Amino acid sequence: MSLILSATRRPARFALACAALATLAACGGRDRPRADLAAAQVNTIGVNSYLWRAALDTVSFAPLLQADSAGGVIVTDWYANPSNPSERVKVTVTILDQDLRADALRVAASRQVTQDGAWVDAPVQAATVQKLEDIILTKAREIRRQTLAS
Repeated sequence: MSLILSATRRPARFALACAALATLAACGGRDRPRADLAAAQVNTIGVNSYLWRAALDTVSFAPLLQADSAGGVIVTDWYANPSNPSERVKVTVTILDQDLRADALRVAASRQVTQDGAWVDAPVQAATVQKLEDIILTKAREIRRQTLAS
C-alpha cells in the first residue's frame, strides 16, 4: 500500500519542483533594474559613496591629514590662501550615515589669523560652514544623477 501512495505522490512532487524551478528561473535574468544604482544607500566604502566623493572633491583645495572612508571622516591640514597668507583654515567633514541626506553630513571649520607673528584662533562665520555643506550635498546629488544617466 505504501508503494502505491509513494508512486502517486511522485508526479505531484515532480510538478511542484518544476513549478518552483520555473519561478526561480524567472528571477535570474541578467538585466538589473537601474534603481539599484540610484539607491540612497550606496556604501561599499562604509559610508555613502556619493557624499564621500563629493566631500573629497570639495576639500581638495587643502592637503589632507586624514581620510577614513570606513568611519566617514576627512580632516584637512591648515590651508592659507596665497592671496591672503595671514589667514588659514582647517576643515573636518564627517559623514554620519549611509544615506544621501542633508543630516548625514557635518562640517566643522577652524580659522586662524596671524597677530604679532603667531597664529591666533579666530571665529568662523556659520554661513561658511553652511556653504561648504551645501556644496558637498549639491555635488553628491550631481554625482548620483551622473551615475543614473550612464
